[in-house]
Amino acid sequence: MRKDGPLWALGAMSGTSLDGVDAAMVSTDGVTITGFGPSAYRPYTGAEQATIRAAFGQWPGDPDVAAAAEVVEGAHAEVLSRFTGVEVLGFHGQTLSHDPSGRGTHQCGNGALLAQLLDVATVWDFRSSDVVMGGQGAPLAPFFHFACARYIGATEPVAFLNLGGIGNLTWIDPSAAGPEAPGALLAFDTGPANAPLNDLLHQRLGLDHDANGALAAEGSVDQAFLDMVLADPWFDLPPPKSLDRGDFDGLVEHLGHLSDADAAATLTALAAASVAAGQRHLPGPVSRILVCGGGRHNATLMAELRRRIQAQIDPVEAVGLDGDMLEAQAFAYLAVRVLRGMATSCPGTTGTLTLVGGGQVSRPGP
Repeated sequence: MRKDGPLWALGAMSGTSLDGVDAAMVSTDGVTITGFGPSAYRPYTGAEQATIRAAFGQWPGDPDVAAAAEVVEGAHAEVLSRFTGVEVLGFHGQTLSHDPSGRGTHQCGNGALLAQLLDVATVWDFRSSDVVMGGQGAPLAPFFHFACARYIGATEPVAFLNLGGIGNLTWIDPSAAGPEAPGALLAFDTGPANAPLNDLLHQRLGLDHDANGALAAEGSVDQAFLDMVLADPWFDLPPPKSLDRGDFDGLVEHLGHLSDADAAATLTALAAASVAAGQRHLPGPVSRILVCGGGRHNATLMAELRRRIQAQIDPVEAVGLDGDMLEAQAFAYLAVRVLRGMATSCPGTTGTLTLVGGGQVSRPGP
C-alpha cells in the first residue's frame, strides 16, 4: 500500500436510527479530499432491526450482543462486497452503548472478520482510544467536516449538522491551519433527533419514520413538554459532550396522552429546539448551517430549524455533497488518517486530553 498520495477508501456507517448500512468511497491522502466515489445503501429488515434494538444498552458479553453483531457483520459484508478498487476499509460498527465517563463505548461488529471476508485492510474500533484518553469518543466526523469545508471552498465559519438518531454539530473555522489547530473545530451532540421520533412511529403505527414530516405537520407542539426537556442540565453543559441513544429514554412514553400527530410534532420540534439551544455554545456565529443525515428529508423538521435559528440552513446537497453518505464518507477518510498515523480527534471535538489517532487496523491473511 502506498505510503503517501491519495488512497481509495471505503467507509461504512450504521447509525442509531437503525435504517440500514450506508457505504461510500472517498479518495484522500488523509488531509485533502481528492474525489468522491460510488456509494450504496443496504436497509435493515424489520427482523434485523428488532435483533439490534434488543441489544441497545448492552455491553460485550451481554445476552443479545452476539446476535446483533452477527446481523451487523452480515449486512456490512453484503453491501461492502459490491465495491471494487478499495485500498482500505473504515468500519464503524453499530453503537449499542455509550458511557464515556463510565464503562466506555461499545460498537458491535468485528472488523478483523470483515478484513478476512473482504480481503482488505480494515480500520475499526475508532472510538475506544479517544475515551481512554479522557474524550467523549464522539462525534468523530468533525475532522472530515473540516476537509469538506475546504473542499467546498468555505472561507468563513460554517457548521455541519448531522440529524441522525442523535443530533451533532460541528463548528468549523476553515481558515485554520488544519483540524488539529486550536480553535479550528468545536463539536458536540445537540440532543435527541430522529431516534425518539422513529421509536414513536414504530411503537404506535408500525412505521420506520415520519416520511417528509407529514404526520408532524398535522399536529401541535406541546410547549410545556419542550420546556421540561430543555430544562435538563445537560443542555447547559459546555461542549464537547455526547449522548447515548438511551440518555433521554422515556420521551415517547411521556407523550402517551397526545395524539399521534401532536406527539410527532412535539418530538420533531424537540430535535430542532435542541439544536437551537446549542447555538449559545458556539465560539462565534455562523452564517450557514449545512444539514446531513436523515433528518434533512423531514420538511417539518427543517422548517422548525429555520424558525428557531438565525442562520441560513440548507441540506449539504446545496454545496454538492451527499447528505445520505457523509457519515460513511467520514469513516473512509478517518481510516486513511489512522493508517498514516494522523489524529482523528482533538480536545475541541471530543474533549480528549490531547490529539488522538483512534482505530485498530486488521489486515487479511493469516
